[in-house]
Amino acid sequence: MRLGLIGDPVGHSRSPQMMRAAFAHMGLDASYETVAVLKEELFQDVGQEPISGWDGFNVTIPHKVGIMGLLDDVDESARTIGAVNTVVVRDRKRIGYNTDGVGYLRSLKQETGINVPGQSVVILGAGGAARAVATILAKEGATRIQILNRTYSKAEELANHLGRWTTAKACSLGDGKEAISQATLLINTTSIGMHPHVDQLPIPEEWISPHLLVSDLIYNPKETPLIQKARQKGCEVHYGLGMLVHQAAYALELWTGQKAPVEVMRRVLEESLIVQNT
Repeated sequence: MRLGLIGDPVGHSRSPQMMRAAFAHMGLDASYETVAVLKEELFQDVGQEPISGWDGFNVTIPHKVGIMGLLDDVDESARTIGAVNTVVVRDRKRIGYNTDGVGYLRSLKQETGINVPGQSVVILGAGGAARAVATILAKEGATRIQILNRTYSKAEELANHLGRWTTAKACSLGDGKEAISQATLLINTTSIGMHPHVDQLPIPEEWISPHLLVSDLIYNPKETPLIQKARQKGCEVHYGLGMLVHQAAYALELWTGQKAPVEVMRRVLEESLIVQNT
């Protein structure tokens, strides 16, 4: 089985380490390559070797939307999110999926035991990750989702998208404190606090209250400034590393039809981050 990853850049990706460790654990005869593909060359490159010979592949920035027009079919959940991060080749047809939402939900439930129905959610950010997470939570039964984003129009567009499943609202930064005070689950989908800018918070510290479950999609560092402050205030916290592992594991399950060794993949990812930051 030949698998891989396309995007630009791809050199920072942890997928090769996770996937190769999983293949070895599962006893699979499989390879996983990375190919840098420029945005303007996507149409040409997906029809060329090695990509044309792959049995499936992951898709990262900037191709998650553009790839959809080059596929034979797109799964309903990926179509709803509006982005594809995993392609499966079946009977010579390329089918697109999005594993981000499922990966996040699996991680959230496994690590916190949360019951999503009844939750009041505030999501920081309105990009692709926010859309995947918000969509899966809305479909899972979250009572209310508020989108807090610097660009109000983007928050409004995402809130309108979510309205078919739940009560959703766009919030300006000026309304952020009040929105978070009403929430039970706070999720950061922005890059604020990511390595090497590990002294930045996406919201003022005083907006964090002990009643919140605080989730940060950033996985490097594991202890983001937001997570650190939330723990200090007595909040339950959820780390971003789990989403990365579970979305990769779900992609592997789609390709192979077998259960992925999640803990093996998690251990390899944690070890690679320790090496990078040492």
